[in-house]
Amino acid sequence: MTVSALTILVTGIVVLVVVIVFGWIYKTANRLDRLHVRVDLAWQSLDAALARRAVVARTIGAGLGADGRELIAAADRAERADRTARESAENQVSSHLAQVDTSTLRAQVVAELADADARVMISRRFYNDAVRDTLALRGRRPVRWLQLGGTAEMPRYLEIVERVVI
Repeated sequence: MTVSALTILVTGIVVLVVVIVFGWIYKTANRLDRLHVRVDLAWQSLDAALARRAVVARTIGAGLGADGRELIAAADRAERADRTARESAENQVSSHLAQVDTSTLRAQVVAELADADARVMISRRFYNDAVRDTLALRGRRPVRWLQLGGTAEMPRYLEIVERVVI
């Protein structure tokens, strides 16, 4: 049996195509894994910023006396809420904070609140950007067909109402 040049060429092309396809699959799966890690790290940062805002909200609530009980309770619920219920719980904290008259608070507490709000909004944007990038890659047909996302949970956006100063 002799091997012709055409057989070698066809075999070489098939091997090259297989190598390219597996290289693309490996690269895409690795990128998707890095995006999931990015989402997890962004969530940890957002969770820390939300926890800091809850501490500031409890401080404000304690300074308000009886009127601050709802704010303290909302901050406690938000911190204990699981990931799926976190959005609505944090929106309740935002609505309670929006009702607080900041002119009656000490300047240090107002500055802490402004800083905590800014950190929450920045962290939320980073988190939602990471979610957007991950969903965009996971939404591609070849990624879905080959199930390159594996068993990782599909990330979800977190929308928190920004506190409007009255």
